[in-house]
Amino acid sequence: MQALSQAKPGETYTIDWMFGVPDVLEFLHSRHVREGGTIRVIQQCRDSVLIGVQGVRLVLENEVADRIKVGQYS
Repeated sequence: MQALSQAKPGETYTIDWMFGVPDVLEFLHSRHVREGGTIRVIQQCRDSVLIGVQGVRLVLENEVADRIKVGQYS
């Protein structure tokens, strides 16, 4: 398990757990980013990560991505 902010671009991951401010979690859940779901890391930037979830792309600041733990998708 690793932080989403440390995940490799081009790989698919399963979200193991996530925590943070309730409003942020509600926003992420509304975009299908939730525990047990799969995401694809598209690009790592200096202070953010670009992910793809069910046809939607989101940019998350590393502060948010640090609070999302992922494991390799199998």
